Amino acid sequence: MTGNEFRFFLSCDINLPVTFSIEKLEGILPPIKSTNSETESATEERRAELYVECTLYIDGAPFGLPTRTRLESTGPPYWLNEVITLSTKYRDLTVHSQLALTVWDVSCEKDEGLIGGATILLFNSKKQLKTGKQKLRLWPGKEADGSFPTTTPGKVPRQERGELERLEKLENKYERGQIQRVDWLDRLTIKAKERIKERESSKNGGSHLYLIVDFCSFEHRVVFQESGANFLLPSPLTSTNDIVIVWDPEVGKINPSEHKQLKLARSLTRGIIDRDLKPSSNERKSIQRILKYPPTRTLSGDERQLLWKFRFSLMSEKRALTKFLRCVEWSDVQEAKQALELMGKWVMIDVSDALELLSPVFESEEVRAYAVSVLERADDEELQCYLLQLVQALRFERSDKSRLSHFLVQRALRNIEFASFLRWYVAVELHDPAYAKRFYCTHEILEENMMKLAAGVNGDEDGFKLWQSLKKIEKLRQLLSGLLSELTYFEEPIRSPMAPNVLITGIVPSESSIFKSALHPLRLTFRTANGGSCKIIFKKGDDIRQDQLVIQMVSLMDRLLKLENLDLHLTPYKVLATGQDEGMLEFIPSRSLAQILSEHRSIISYLQKYHPDEHGPFGITATCLETFIKSCAGYSVITYILGIGDRHLDNLLLRDDGRLFHVDFGFILGRDPKPFPPPMKLCKEMVEAMGGAESQYYTRFKSYCCEAYNILRKSSNLILNLFHLMAGSNIPDIASDPEKGILKLQEKFRLDLDDEACIHFFQDLINESVSALFPQMVETIHRWAQYWR
Repeated sequence: MTGNEFRFFLSCDINLPVTFSIEKLEGILPPIKSTNSETESATEERRAELYVECTLYIDGAPFGLPTRTRLESTGPPYWLNEVITLSTKYRDLTVHSQLALTVWDVSCEKDEGLIGGATILLFNSKKQLKTGKQKLRLWPGKEADGSFPTTTPGKVPRQERGELERLEKLENKYERGQIQRVDWLDRLTIKAKERIKERESSKNGGSHLYLIVDFCSFEHRVVFQESGANFLLPSPLTSTNDIVIVWDPEVGKINPSEHKQLKLARSLTRGIIDRDLKPSSNERKSIQRILKYPPTRTLSGDERQLLWKFRFSLMSEKRALTKFLRCVEWSDVQEAKQALELMGKWVMIDVSDALELLSPVFESEEVRAYAVSVLERADDEELQCYLLQLVQALRFERSDKSRLSHFLVQRALRNIEFASFLRWYVAVELHDPAYAKRFYCTHEILEENMMKLAAGVNGDEDGFKLWQSLKKIEKLRQLLSGLLSELTYFEEPIRSPMAPNVLITGIVPSESSIFKSALHPLRLTFRTANGGSCKIIFKKGDDIRQDQLVIQMVSLMDRLLKLENLDLHLTPYKVLATGQDEGMLEFIPSRSLAQILSEHRSIISYLQKYHPDEHGPFGITATCLETFIKSCAGYSVITYILGIGDRHLDNLLLRDDGRLFHVDFGFILGRDPKPFPPPMKLCKEMVEAMGGAESQYYTRFKSYCCEAYNILRKSSNLILNLFHLMAGSNIPDIASDPEKGILKLQEKFRLDLDDEACIHFFQDLINESVSALFPQMVETIHRWAQYWR
């Protein structure tokens, strides 16, 4: 269809009966007058026995007999859900045809049984048939009037229409396919509309009642024309250029024919046929495209059917199992049984895919147990990278004593560091009102099993002593919250909370201090049993669980990069939340960029002080500059992916060896208290330390950024699965809207692009951000420059 075409049907050509659906009655019905008192009335929400009487009027006169819906006993909202088919056909309608709808309640006395009525014209002012959902305001206590013009119009008066009416009109267009669908944005918009609806309802006090009617739609617009007439349509119609798609009032409901076909296609007898099926070239391409979908993507009906059809040929493809399990109709006992048998024969999947099977999407205990069996193959080091999320996944288990909780405890029994972190991660969740019992149960299992451990043959402590050493860490936390005088020397060595393999014997008072900030965090230096020292920061009054998550991700990404032989000299310092408003952080000797610039004027001058080399670039050693460039690249990529906000020169720190790193992660996943945040968190001084935007060192920086970005994109499913497991946590920027946060994270990976296209994309991203820091200004760039001021 060309841009100027308007395709339509003529009403006189449609030999079909007038059909519409009455969905529900919105609003609160007035209370029934009490027979016990002349002045008082009942205030409780009333149930009602409702029916709707529908009468078609043509040119002000009734046409045909009234039609009634079946009687529905219901409470607010009052669902009716009935399709009405009149004997009159569309070809018989005139331009002034009206539908009169009156709502009755037979549970009331005769004089109270009339709820109200409303009338609606079937054609609009452009003589086009109305389609889709219509919201009619009822006239309380009045029967619908079919005269023309009517005295009971269902349309809300123009002067009373507000934001809600505007959004409902757009929603009607959206449902008819006249507005492009964008899944994540649509979900957010619908949620926002519901909030506006609640606000409007409370403002109006629920004084109005609305009847929701859904009119039938056609492939094209239906324009009124009398039978036998042959004249040109008015010019306004020919210039309209809207997208028109059929809207089925029963969309979303199960189609009996399709359901039967699906059952036949998936029947056990077809399993014999399907076993030998091989996908064609086009089907294979479609399957490969589906397997590349991120775990957040919902599969369509056709995609699910395609994977089920070729399930046997996919058993050697490890990426396909999680997608296949999403296709299973778990309510069908036979189908679920067949799926579990196939799962047991499937080629072993990766640990990252096993994490997806522990998400709330999968409720089957057998599937979750299979995921745990895959995790058993991971070593302690890898498992500890995911421990925070595995503890959160306990929320999604079917019982308090699940296979997952027992697995985590068994791993903890053979690794004291694993046991210490597991205990802390569980202890922090004991204050969660919804899941406290479950986490307490896991805590008890850990304690009971650890107390039963016998001493090792190589002199290891027995279980009782190991558990007591972990309890002493709790005692240390309590002491840190109170008096410090008891901490100079410990009666017995205590395991360090940050590194449980290290024993600490007391505090060095001369090397400990209090930071000058609002919460007065403590910087403590501990003596270690081997004669060394370790430094930590203890914060009270601040929830650091979000920082803990971010640093866990930095540590994981550092590991993923190193597995690809790319060491970007990151600083994943340790963070441990020990409560909802307290925790410990590893202290890394360093200075903020703000402090460095005030004392040394530039980053180069600062690095020259510690690594001078008159023959090296900018008077510093090549190794030091390379370390600085790599760390800048690493954190630029990571902060972009995680959407870290509120960056300023006080939370960018620099170590003496040239390693730059970020601290304080109060805003993640795109949230930022400052307006117009630039896409990349680069400041002018960082670029100048590389020799400026035209230098070879800056080019090397961009090269490291692009390489790191493509490496991390390969593990996008792992990272998305880990964040999905955090959906039920109490971390602020995730708890506020988990779905929105995970979708934002997914967008950052640009999974729609290949590696080469991503290099160009990321280079453009860097160039845009850096251009903001130097004189060539346009309005948007100027705003980004303001961000760093």
